Amino acid sequence: MWHILAEGISKLHKGDAEIVPRLSNVGSCPQDAEQRAGHLELDRRPLLVAGTRNLQGLRGCFRLPFGSGKTVTQHQLAKWADAEIIVYVGCGERGNEMTDVLNEFPELKDPKSGEPLMKRTVLIANTSDMPVAAREASIYTGITIAEYFRDMGYSVALMADSTSRWAEALREISGRLEEMPGEEGYPAYLGSRVAEFYERSGRVICLGKDNREGALTAVGAVSPPGGDLSEPVSQNTLRIVKVFWGLDAALAYRRHFPAINWLLSYSLYTDVFDDYYREKVGGAWIEMRGESMRILQEEADLEEIVRLVGVDALGTKERLTLETARSLREDFLHQNSFHEIDTYASLQKQFKMMELIMLFHHECQRALERGADLGELLNLPVRDQIARARYLEESRMDELDRIAETIREQVAMVVAAGDEEDEQLFV
Repeated sequence: MWHILAEGISKLHKGDAEIVPRLSNVGSCPQDAEQRAGHLELDRRPLLVAGTRNLQGLRGCFRLPFGSGKTVTQHQLAKWADAEIIVYVGCGERGNEMTDVLNEFPELKDPKSGEPLMKRTVLIANTSDMPVAAREASIYTGITIAEYFRDMGYSVALMADSTSRWAEALREISGRLEEMPGEEGYPAYLGSRVAEFYERSGRVICLGKDNREGALTAVGAVSPPGGDLSEPVSQNTLRIVKVFWGLDAALAYRRHFPAINWLLSYSLYTDVFDDYYREKVGGAWIEMRGESMRILQEEADLEEIVRLVGVDALGTKERLTLETARSLREDFLHQNSFHEIDTYASLQKQFKMMELIMLFHHECQRALERGADLGELLNLPVRDQIARARYLEESRMDELDRIAETIREQVAMVVAAGDEEDEQLFV
């Protein structure tokens, strides 16, 4: 069986080293482990760097309403996650969804090696028409295979779709065994089973002379009936995981993808990774991230007032906040996974893009304090350049610095024109 699983993972690349795992014996190390030890260099980075501007995490879960872009989001994670091996578990899903995965994954290219993504992917298919016992075993099979590769020193990302179907299998088996039911008929040990699954993720130093260091990231998809987060599977999952991505059907219907609701989603790893972000992109990232979340929250608070009395009833500062929030949503959080360039954004590019948006916001604030007209500021040509910044290639990021200079120049021109008008009025 292990030979069959290994056939799809024929070649993996780590830097300049070519890694060819040999899985002849269950639990054994690769025969070329000594060669790999000299090439494998792991820095203290997040276990999952996704390249998607609102997806960064470690051990997390999705909430998945129907039609919210779950499949494309998981494809993005599989393609761009900073992992060497992907384990995809289709637990209790419809057969056509697994068929789509089997058809699309061979077409996707691994951006690191250029090989088909399927060559570093293990698929475990357990559709809804299969036995209930097999559905329960599929999650454990996936996490065990992921641990096997992790113990070989690889960085592994496990995607379980979905743990809700797995929990339903536990409920059905528990009922047939005539066990005492818990909330909504789920077994009383549901919470401990969910915890046991997610707690098997993390970074480990493997036993052996070569001190192999492996990592396992677990991403579970929760599909609550009607999007109700108060149901037992969602609540028990949220007690364990520290990253939650809430996909919002309303955002998907507005064609905003990835449809992750920034007000519902959260990560408890932000403080842990602050030193990493300071080292990679600078301390300003942390401040801008907090300020951006504050602006988006203020926009949500102002939406009800706007619906009642209209945007014209707001002051200039509130209207600027709404425009900045719209720029954050449309120019930063919105991302086209089918675009050749916008499908991936490095941390450095994300930092510069957010820096442009927040720089325009701060420059406009200072201009408004000096009496500039908000309408003129919002109609500046540089706003189009900010919106198109996400389509710049990584090799042309120096152009983002020139856009920052253009922002300062054009805002200063509006302020200077306003000062001249004031002087003429006094004369």
